[in-house]
Amino acid sequence: MKKILFIFNPRSGKAQIRNKLMDILDIFAKAGYELLVHVTQRTGDAMEAAAAYGDSVDLVVCSGGDGTLNETISGLMKLDNIPDLGYIPAGSTNDFASSLKISKSMVKAAEAAVFGEPFPIDIGGFCGDRHFVYIAAFGAFTEVSYLTPQDKKNVLGHQAYMLEGMKSLASIQSYKMRIECDECTAGIPLHPVKRGGPCPESGGKKEEMTLEGEFIFGMITNTMSVGGFKGLVTQDVALDDGEFEVLLIRTPKTPLDLTNIINYMFLKEEPNEYVHKFRTRSLKILSEEPIDWVLDGEFGGTRREVNIINLKKRIRIMRKTPKKQ
Repeated sequence: MKKILFIFNPRSGKAQIRNKLMDILDIFAKAGYELLVHVTQRTGDAMEAAAAYGDSVDLVVCSGGDGTLNETISGLMKLDNIPDLGYIPAGSTNDFASSLKISKSMVKAAEAAVFGEPFPIDIGGFCGDRHFVYIAAFGAFTEVSYLTPQDKKNVLGHQAYMLEGMKSLASIQSYKMRIECDECTAGIPLHPVKRGGPCPESGGKKEEMTLEGEFIFGMITNTMSVGGFKGLVTQDVALDDGEFEVLLIRTPKTPLDLTNIINYMFLKEEPNEYVHKFRTRSLKILSEEPIDWVLDGEFGGTRREVNIINLKKRIRIMRKTPKKQ
């Protein structure tokens, strides 16, 4: 008999899984699976369970927010033979589930997990010892995701992030950094930049690139929305192309500069000299002081040197079978 490991966080979102748990387990049983259920109790629990039991089952399904998904995948990445993964979103924003078009209905998501088709996705390798599914970020507002109390997330959803974020506007910190990438396809704009080879802004060719200066924010993503907002990333993102979308914001010199940055980010006004966008398979970030990082909405550690690499199509995640045209 096929075996399934079901890992779920009972506290994610509004603890909605309590009302759907029996329906979900019934779907798994009717699909012919022998059930192994693990209820997470603390941070890191999902990762430990996935690593301990993942190689003895045919399918792993996790339910929770983006943090639970991150932990489960981080555990699976420790295995030699990685089973397919199903995901039942139950968090406040569920950015990655939205990108994968996984239903917000827990029952429909459970059905897709056992009856759908596997879709390969890229995974981010972070400093050789951590992983992220859809975002690694530093700087302004990033602490909001892991410092926002769970009760506020439950009640307000992604509005909670906005409320907490507004409180940190007055305390934006600047970081002096050097960012290097071997192969990147640049967006707009990229000055001042040290370049070698053809300019990617005229033809989209890949090249080496180095950025230096002071920055207030950066994110390396593989998703179509961040914090529930789709305007922060381009909409031609492919989750299996082996590349990240990178966004970096330089330190504004005046309040008007900051306003223009925000207008560009959300209203898509004229390209802004403080905003850098490009795609890359890997990058290295060096900073003069330790910087806090966030991985998939959870605290990812404090580092001065960060190496990030795209692990192409490393995990196969189950989603609803696409309708034939």
